[in-house]
Amino acid sequence: MGYKVVVAGATGNVGREMLNILSERQFPVDEIAVLASRRSLGTEVSFGDKTLKTKDIEGFDFTGWDIALFAIGSDATKKYAPIAASQGCVVIDNSSLYRYDPDIPLVVPEVNPEAVDGYKKKMIIANPNCSTAQMVVALKPLHDRAKIKRVVVSTYQSVSGSGKEAIDELWNQTKGMYVPGQEVAPSVYPKQIAFNVIPHIDVFLEDGSTKEEWKMVAETKKILDKSIKLTATCVRVPVFVGHSESLNIEFEDHLDEAEARDILREAPGIMVIDKREAGGYITPVECVGEYATYISRIRQDPTLDNGINLWCVSDNLRKGAALNAVQIAETLGNRCLKKG
Repeated sequence: MGYKVVVAGATGNVGREMLNILSERQFPVDEIAVLASRRSLGTEVSFGDKTLKTKDIEGFDFTGWDIALFAIGSDATKKYAPIAASQGCVVIDNSSLYRYDPDIPLVVPEVNPEAVDGYKKKMIIANPNCSTAQMVVALKPLHDRAKIKRVVVSTYQSVSGSGKEAIDELWNQTKGMYVPGQEVAPSVYPKQIAFNVIPHIDVFLEDGSTKEEWKMVAETKKILDKSIKLTATCVRVPVFVGHSESLNIEFEDHLDEAEARDILREAPGIMVIDKREAGGYITPVECVGEYATYISRIRQDPTLDNGINLWCVSDNLRKGAALNAVQIAETLGNRCLKKG
């Protein structure tokens, strides 16, 4: 016997990717419902070799459904997640709404799978921010070996993290640069994104950081270790899919770069591509459609007693969102629900 699964927000980038990954990983689905807002009602989406029509999330009865994967944004989640939870369906939420609630687990299965056991408090499990998810996958095995004191991270985040409108804006601005009269003014972003980088993701906070940077700090502490000090600079780059991160990690104990490379090679969810030659590293274009978090450029930091630098790349629509949500569902099933 398998699971009755709901995908809410099935017509969006992340919702469609959730359906793809449920099928690819052969998640034990007995029945599936795809939900969207009323304006997308009846839109067809693919699930394996099946074509499904979306239903209206308004008024949907979650009674009898096991798991709901939510990719509908914080405002809609605030309305519908408590309804689903009250009707006995476990919500795995991709928005930021519940990530910082102490009674709701924030889970990256390679890092803190045991956290799913706390789902019963509110029948909701939170999916972390895309930039945090791939980073903690890389940090966890190293932290287990040498205990991390401090992390300095700079991100290079693709436009798909902002949704379909941002993808369109990059595409149209790029074309417009070459076609007189078809220039496209910034709309999704405050400045031109084509052939540019923007050191601004989410809103600014009083201390000068952005909310995206704050999220990486708060979520790393909740998922991995509250004692880790982390500072982030988050940058939007003209890449369609795939987030990249430069990590500078300070440990309490010495960790040799060769040992760090071996640890990462053996760690779940990680693929090490690290040759010290032209092209011997991974770039975002190469990670699209892949499950792994890729690590390259592993090297000692000579300015620290116990420092390592590395480069981390992942498909943000997958590990940063849809894949992690499905992995949470798998972990929930294996540890708690035990069906399928």
